[in-house]
Amino acid sequence: MTRDDLDRPYAGGFVGAEHRFALRVYFEDTDLTGVVYHANYLRYMERARSDMLRAAGIDQRAAQEDGTGAYVVADLAIRYLAPARLDDAVQVVSRVMRVGAASCVIQQTVMRGTVVLATAEVTAAFVSPQGRPRRQPRAWIDIFERLTEDDRGA
Repeated sequence: MTRDDLDRPYAGGFVGAEHRFALRVYFEDTDLTGVVYHANYLRYMERARSDMLRAAGIDQRAAQEDGTGAYVVADLAIRYLAPARLDDAVQVVSRVMRVGAASCVIQQTVMRGTVVLATAEVTAAFVSPQGRPRRQPRAWIDIFERLTEDDRGA
């Protein structure tokens, strides 16, 4: 491993239609009982979604800076199934389930090996700088549609 490898931020990637993002549970992630605090699963999922979009070729920062718009979480349903603990290696598996003109639905699963720790369905809505719903860029819709097609073909 070179210094360049060590100085580069971690990035997940796609395996077929699934985006996989690995991370480690640190002390700051845990609560008084030694398990991951429930809200931190949302942080893990947010990091994975942002990484998924970057890996798919979607530049959220440029869209925000040029006034095109940004994604916001419009709906979220989460289910906690088993605890993660200090020093666990976990991965967030994300899949685009549905895409609309102004939103996409992403299924996310936090796992430790083969054990499912939490699952969520997240609706990300695209909004203007003023916070009003707006159509996503056509190129982004195309990317999401390809990912949902890859998912059906897998």
